[in-house]
Amino acid sequence: MILPPLTIEEVARYSRHLLLPQIGVRGQQRLKAASVLIVGMGGLGSPIAAYLAAAGIGKLGLVDYDRVELSNLQRQILYSVQQEGEQKAVCAAERVRSINPEIEVNALPLEFNAGNAREISAGYDILVDGTDNIPTRYLLNDLAVLTKKTYVYGSIFRFEGQVSVFGVDDGPCYRCLFSEPPPPGVIPSCSSVGVMGVLPGIIGSIQAAEVIKLVTGAGSPLIGKLLLFDALDMSAEVVKVRKKQACQICGAQPIIKDLIDYEAWCRTGIQEEFEQLASEWDIEPLELKQLLDSEHPPLLLDVREEFERAISALSGAVAIPLPDLENRLTELLPGCEVVIFCRNGVRSRDAARLLNRQGFSRVHNLRGGINAWALQVDSRLPIY
Repeated sequence: MILPPLTIEEVARYSRHLLLPQIGVRGQQRLKAASVLIVGMGGLGSPIAAYLAAAGIGKLGLVDYDRVELSNLQRQILYSVQQEGEQKAVCAAERVRSINPEIEVNALPLEFNAGNAREISAGYDILVDGTDNIPTRYLLNDLAVLTKKTYVYGSIFRFEGQVSVFGVDDGPCYRCLFSEPPPPGVIPSCSSVGVMGVLPGIIGSIQAAEVIKLVTGAGSPLIGKLLLFDALDMSAEVVKVRKKQACQICGAQPIIKDLIDYEAWCRTGIQEEFEQLASEWDIEPLELKQLLDSEHPPLLLDVREEFERAISALSGAVAIPLPDLENRLTELLPGCEVVIFCRNGVRSRDAARLLNRQGFSRVHNLRGGINAWALQVDSRLPIY
């Protein structure tokens, strides 16, 4: 492979890399020749893109179909208040170009799915995970294995993060670690449980470091290894991940030959049944307002945690956190009408199902939770 030469300006820009014998001029030329696709331009994607641009990766593709929201700014460092409502991919590309105008940056404000993944990724060598959902992780993994690309995986949860490298010859893939997706709802998103603002910066920076190592040949990438990081006690552990000969896509006799509908695959019949039942229990905020103003208002049941009730609350609601609900059913009358709510209507659906199974026949779930109530009924309440 003929590597592109460095200009005088590039020698000055990347001089601190050139002084590292593990990278040097040849390593920097490899970075200039490299192409990286980052899928997800949120908390992880922001530092990944910023540091890879600064490092001199020659071509970056930034994929994200979401728009900037105020709640993003606590951790998604590429965006500003003035960009609220604008497309993340476009805003991120503008910011990244300002960091390094010498590289090629492609904004891809698209939904990344099995139908377009091959086309989008065709011009890139390395796939980097900046997402926060399980289906896209399996899509990225399978795409990497089937197209012989490298997949740099990262994930975050509250104060914890993980990083690994998949898709390399003789190394394991994501399916070797997690052969099947967890049941829907078992692993909540950051929007449901929160995340420490600096954590994506730490994990994303490690992912960027892995990309630089893979391209330049410096050090030992996390191939066959999973880095586990905990910000609460600043601990880090590396565990081995072995390639499984029985893996369905990278094993000795693979049965997965093409990309599939990962959203559908990650769902279960139980979840579909639950959502159908839940829709029958759902009540809109304005409907609840009418019931509360009626002669016989229902009982309000708040299944959020205590720290959430300090953010916002509905007057007169009985507070029983969801994990405690089954052991505190005696505090509720089976014959009464109950409207359950949480932050956004997810945990309250679980609570509605639990009460229904325990003989509570007049159960409702506040669709969209207390945040929807704040949007549609009482704007004095904060949205979190």
